[in-house]
Amino acid sequence: MMIDPIAFTLGPFTVRWYGLLIACGMVIAAVGGCKVMSRAGIDEDDFLTIFMMIVVGAVLGARAYYVIFQWPYYAQNPGEIIAIWHGGLAIHGGLIGGVLAIILGCRYYKISFWQFADIMAPFVILGQAIGRWGNYFNQEAYGYEADPSAVPWAMWIDGAYRHPTFLYESCWDLFVFFILLFLARQAWVHRGEIALSYLMLYSMGRVVIEGFRTDSLMLGPLRMAQVMSLLLVSGALLVMLYRRKTGKAEERPLIDGKHRLG
Repeated sequence: MMIDPIAFTLGPFTVRWYGLLIACGMVIAAVGGCKVMSRAGIDEDDFLTIFMMIVVGAVLGARAYYVIFQWPYYAQNPGEIIAIWHGGLAIHGGLIGGVLAIILGCRYYKISFWQFADIMAPFVILGQAIGRWGNYFNQEAYGYEADPSAVPWAMWIDGAYRHPTFLYESCWDLFVFFILLFLARQAWVHRGEIALSYLMLYSMGRVVIEGFRTDSLMLGPLRMAQVMSLLLVSGALLVMLYRRKTGKAEERPLIDGKHRLG
């Protein structure tokens, strides 16, 4: 069955499912983050300004990362570099761009980077879970061929039954979302550890799921998403241990009067 990547048209404008689902993920992150930020005493206008910086930084970072690792194609087709509606947004690049935007925004508005990151982490992963389905409508980011008798959830994509890796990642992201909500309610979790847990948990799942994909960005024989994910797991763990050992993580991730998200 052919999947129409176009959700609807408005006159000369075409709205694709890929962009629509990513936008839905962003709206959920913005609404959820804004609600909790206000309870944490962070000015709503400041948050929205930083959030817009995050969106711009994440999109630019995600696209730049993808284009760099697909440069032979884009060097021959420079007009496609800005065509993000065709797909090609790498999450690791988006994380880099988004984190840089948070650092700049929090420094300007004198907001704790770790508190801001802790609040946003659950909503970001929830947005990722929704946005991943844009890959289905674009018929991309799928896995190897699979026998539907052995893999009943295999989907018909690009002329064959395949592992729906976007479904795997969406389900994993939802699982991580609920784990982060659980951590946010625990007294033993210190400031910064929700955001660091997000990096570790998401990356653990990505290492496994990436092994099923057929369109991984490569650096020689290495799948870049797996390399980056392993670096993020080890890096986040080291930062968490360092902050604990040096006493820099003693503060609770203050969200409201009860020091929690919900």
